Amino acid sequence: MIQRFLIFNLIIVLFATTGVGQNISDFQKQFQLNITATSSEIKIDGLLDEPIWKQAQKVSIDNKKYPNNIGKPQQETEAMCTFDDKNMYFAFIVHSKGDQLIKSLKRDVGYEGSDGISIVLDPLNQKTNGFFFVLTASNVQSEDQLTANGEEKPTWSWDTRWYSATKIYQDYWIAEIAIPFKSLRYNEQQRTWGINFLRADFKSNEYSCWTRVVPTFHSYDLGYTGIVHFPSNLPPNNNNIILQPFVTGNVTQDHENANAHGGTCNAGFDAKFTLNSSLNMDVTVNPDFSQVEIDQQVTNLTRFNIFLPEKRNFFMENADLFAGFGNPLYRPFYSRTIGLDKQGNQIPILIGARLSGNLSPSVRIGVMNMQTGKKGDYSPENFTAFTIQKRFWARSVIKGYFLNRENFISQEKATLNPLDRYGRNAGVSLEYTNSDGTKNANITYHQSIKPTIQNLNGYVDASITRTIKNTTYTAYVGNVGKNYYTDMGYVQRIENYDAMRDTVIRQGYKNFFGNISHKIFFSKGPIGRIQLNLEEFMNFTPDNTFNENELNMKVSVEMKNSSGVSLTTSNNNLNLLYATQPADGKPLPVGKYQYTNYNLMYFSDMRKLFSYRAGLFVGEYYNGTVQGWGLGISWRNQPHLNIDINCQLNEISLPHPYGSAKLLLIAPRIEYNFNTKLFWTSFIQYNTQSNNFNINSRLQYRYRPMSDFYLVYTDNYFTDPLFKNKNRALIFKFSYWFNL
Repeated sequence: MIQRFLIFNLIIVLFATTGVGQNISDFQKQFQLNITATSSEIKIDGLLDEPIWKQAQKVSIDNKKYPNNIGKPQQETEAMCTFDDKNMYFAFIVHSKGDQLIKSLKRDVGYEGSDGISIVLDPLNQKTNGFFFVLTASNVQSEDQLTANGEEKPTWSWDTRWYSATKIYQDYWIAEIAIPFKSLRYNEQQRTWGINFLRADFKSNEYSCWTRVVPTFHSYDLGYTGIVHFPSNLPPNNNNIILQPFVTGNVTQDHENANAHGGTCNAGFDAKFTLNSSLNMDVTVNPDFSQVEIDQQVTNLTRFNIFLPEKRNFFMENADLFAGFGNPLYRPFYSRTIGLDKQGNQIPILIGARLSGNLSPSVRIGVMNMQTGKKGDYSPENFTAFTIQKRFWARSVIKGYFLNRENFISQEKATLNPLDRYGRNAGVSLEYTNSDGTKNANITYHQSIKPTIQNLNGYVDASITRTIKNTTYTAYVGNVGKNYYTDMGYVQRIENYDAMRDTVIRQGYKNFFGNISHKIFFSKGPIGRIQLNLEEFMNFTPDNTFNENELNMKVSVEMKNSSGVSLTTSNNNLNLLYATQPADGKPLPVGKYQYTNYNLMYFSDMRKLFSYRAGLFVGEYYNGTVQGWGLGISWRNQPHLNIDINCQLNEISLPHPYGSAKLLLIAPRIEYNFNTKLFWTSFIQYNTQSNNFNINSRLQYRYRPMSDFYLVYTDNYFTDPLFKNKNRALIFKFSYWFNL
């Protein structure tokens, strides 16, 4: 088949690789740091009294990044580093007046809302993947892996062991850090690493970098690192094995399924094997995700299912390798299809393995296989994902993937529903990015393979993005066949619910998207920046019948005190192809609808202990009206207690006989951090749209680095009838981290 031929040739091209490179870009020549080795022991205590810190080269983190890149940051920050045969050491002298702002003592929260510093490391200096270490003034650690896709924000899902200490004085604070070489992946012959140092000065509402990162990119973008020169080859990167066994148990009541009481105990383990300097093998046996935070519920006023983010750590590490195909509305690989049914109920995962990392400085690979078990009438399934990427030129990539879901259903069920037997997807993507990231172009082709399906099973798209100074232009075009299935993915709009006939109809489509975004920065006055955004989305059926056109215009004003306001106007021209039922009356009939609505948002100074955000949503909705408001309140007793309450009310009013709807969402979150090892978090969510009232309370004790005890209580009720219990459970999980 032609698909196999294309994939085979793609793999051959991708494996034509080059060796280790020591190339230094023109940009990096401006930011160079020479590191010297230390022969004396360094004690991580935040005192900097070792002789090496008096000799090490200092660099200043003095390139302001946010809220604008005009002038220098208000407070000075110096960074330096050294190394020995076990660790790489860093020291920061952070000038700051007054008390530090610390949002939380909880690990892996990043530094949003807290004063902190961070380190970006690219050991291969190839701008493809690296490491991100963040430390707040109260010695709260976060770490993650970085990829060439600078649009992806850190999820803090990757964990490794490193050591730090901070010391706060009247006008400054000190951070001292040791990162073991065995916690990194590198080539011992590579003497030139990409590196950057960042500072978050939340009191001044400023972010700054050692290098000059343009405002349109994240401060941790790998394309804007400087370099650190090692004087000799590094210690050998020996194979590293991490083993994390765990034990779980629960007591449950399930009134919804007439299973009043129950209890189970279980055990499993996760393991990581370092195969070489940049290639890892991860294995999970009988995994348990009970400690993972629940999904935050939202109100959905669209006709389509929403995309919920993955929160399970096993699937989040190196997730870009698998999930980086398509765009937010079309993902061939969506890890939430593994271990969860369509209603979000857990399906047991028996075993899983993932191989990921670099085969060479320019080639990344990912292979994943997961086997689920049987639950009720749900048959066991096997999921396989393979992806490979080759970098070329400065930051461009050609990549391909193959996905396979195999369902072990009976022959009788397979005869009745042949599409359930298996689902396979393959695709290739060419992504061009110039060296400074200001020019991007992308073209992809995706194919699905299903029993009895012979045509209309492809998906192709292309996009181009151009950034000129502070203006970004984006254009996108895509075409999805109605028989394009993604058993391991997510595609919006392809399945349309016809409320008149109570059935789901698959509909292929063509869509177009355009966006212009412009930022204006201010050096004087209270305004930090203004962002103007204009975007248009158009959708057509395969025979070019018009379906929908949505035009959005947004103006956002961000103040230098971290407050801001935004106004969005949306105009929608809709040729409704299938009846829909947004309210409690009869379904809206097929036909043409035109409506406009407005959304006004304000958020106060987020640096204060008490802050709030408020929104107003009004306008037309199909052939009726909609109005809504939202209010969010945040209060913290720094740094231990954080309380956040989010309330939303949306009222839909349609003419007779189509009815009305009142959708209420109340979602408080309470977090108490006893110290940097013991945390308690509780979610309460009342959502009338999903007819669910949920309580989820979690206690986490990190009794030693990377080892935890969790105690979780969860309780679910109906909102109608009010507070009728669905189910409840009390769960514990105990894990221990062995670094062998």
